[in-house]
Amino acid sequence: MYQFKVPEKIMMGDNIVAQVENVFNVYGSHALIVTGPNIARSTMIASLERTLDNDRVKYTVISHIEGEPTVRMIEKGVESYRENGCDFIIGLGGGSPLDSAKAIAAMTVLDGSIADYKGIRIDDAQLPAVVCIPTTSGSGSEVTKYTIITDETTGVKMLLTGNSLLPKMAMLDYTFSNGCPKSVTAATGLDALTHAIEAFISVNAQPLSDALALSAIKRIMRYLPQVYRDGSNFKARREMSIAALQAGICINNSSVTLIHGMSRPLGARFHVPHGMSNAMLLDVCLSDMEMAARHNLARIATYLRIQAVDEIDSSEKFVEEVGKLISKLEVPTMSEFGIDRDAYMAVVDDMSMEAIMSGSPSHAPREYTADDIRELYIRAYR
Repeated sequence: MYQFKVPEKIMMGDNIVAQVENVFNVYGSHALIVTGPNIARSTMIASLERTLDNDRVKYTVISHIEGEPTVRMIEKGVESYRENGCDFIIGLGGGSPLDSAKAIAAMTVLDGSIADYKGIRIDDAQLPAVVCIPTTSGSGSEVTKYTIITDETTGVKMLLTGNSLLPKMAMLDYTFSNGCPKSVTAATGLDALTHAIEAFISVNAQPLSDALALSAIKRIMRYLPQVYRDGSNFKARREMSIAALQAGICINNSSVTLIHGMSRPLGARFHVPHGMSNAMLLDVCLSDMEMAARHNLARIATYLRIQAVDEIDSSEKFVEEVGKLISKLEVPTMSEFGIDRDAYMAVVDDMSMEAIMSGSPSHAPREYTADDIRELYIRAYR
């Protein structure tokens, strides 16, 4: 039996944040806007504030989400929510503000610390409504039941999940990713590609997510190189926005696998942004899964009209195309990023166990042990 979950409402279009009427006021009368410092100074938040004013919705802005969210950032957000009498939350930004918005909503009603809920599904809590408005094309957090929060006391990136975390509405304004820096465009775009591929080869794959995954992969392979070369290419920006949302829906219903399981420990220990850590691991992990995922990777190749002589050739050629894309996007090696080899090797065993404990590798098309993952971490650094 399959279940397919998406937010209650998804709105998509050019400049829609400035154009909608009586959309936000159905969720409450005082919004907590969760964002980062750069977005807080942008025309995007000004547009959102004007719309809220027109809807007669009060708002409080917090913009302390710098980098990837931590337990303390969430606690500070909950304080602001309560002190200002807010009754719903709007996440505006990349994956970090969107993840933070969901975590803050959870902790307005749950006891203890967000760190207490690692490994515990949040399925039946009645949370305040969360509206997510992405400004990057990658995380897909606007349509998922996941949030990733770093516990600064342990250095572990916690994956928290549950149906209660699924936003009530995702609002995709295509214009909001304009001006996204080149490096962020590459990292977030490869994050979305990773989502779509992993969902398609996951043991939890299902027909509806498969269709969206194929569509997302095709869009990303075509338009990500274009928008990387020319950030002003609005059509490519629009297509990448759509692809990221599609890929987010895919992982919400079919899950991620090995790559994300390995990515979170790498990101937490060496302060690598989530999309970039996925990009650093994508080629090595996908190559390792190629044989086990061959049939589905060949299906992707066929959908992309990659010319090949048989299923083996199709699968291998798709993996090669992904490798070429990573090269075009100038993804740095771990050494180039500044990760010290000795420091990295010293924690490879710990990262391998953390990856296994995350549960994500268990959704991969073949079984992985901590020793297998250790070897992949070493190979990825080389």
